[in-house]
Amino acid sequence: MKPPFKLVSDDLSKDTIECLTQLLDHAKAGHILGVAYGAMYKGRRYIVNVAGECHRNRTFTRGIVADLDEELSRSKAKND
Repeated sequence: MKPPFKLVSDDLSKDTIECLTQLLDHAKAGHILGVAYGAMYKGRRYIVNVAGECHRNRTFTRGIVADLDEELSRSKAKND
């Protein structure tokens, strides 16, 4: 049985690849000290994790994640 709707596209995401490539370049150049991330996989699976300075400085990282939450709220409001 086919699901009634599709929540997440499983097509190759060029903007995701571009973003990750740019982040990798910045990390290799020594500009990025740590990351906090969430990643969506096919099949509606996801992971969240932290690395580097974001792992060591969790209070600051929680502020980054809160700012991301605000950014998502603002961008949703613009699209409504």
